[in-house]
Amino acid sequence: MMEPLQPIIKNKITHTQLVRYAGASGDFNPIHTVVPIGEKAGLGGVIAHGMLVMGFAGQALAQWFPRQHLRRFNVRFSKMTRPGEQLTVYGSITGEVEQAGERLLQGELQVKNEQGEVKLSGTFTVVKPEQ
Repeated sequence: MMEPLQPIIKNKITHTQLVRYAGASGDFNPIHTVVPIGEKAGLGGVIAHGMLVMGFAGQALAQWFPRQHLRRFNVRFSKMTRPGEQLTVYGSITGEVEQAGERLLQGELQVKNEQGEVKLSGTFTVVKPEQ
């Protein structure tokens, strides 16, 4: 069973967005906001917060399924994301199980840039919507 979900396309990452996310999250590590620091760290500039990218994946899940149906969400980060990149969240349903009296859908997701580089991959479990 491999049922694709509608891809969710995000706007391009901006430096301003990273500064705003730093303020909202409390993560003021300068590799995310100060270009010379990112360069000095050998990153070639600033990089996006991993949790911002995970947040995009979470937003996609909330668009695909009611939030109260989410039972599990795990991710693994694989590549750095930089300002100027546009990310898309892809997902699919991979299986169905019954657990604790609930019919659950199991799925996988990936966040990729325009070149197809996987920035994050993950799995999720949600309550199966009633027909």
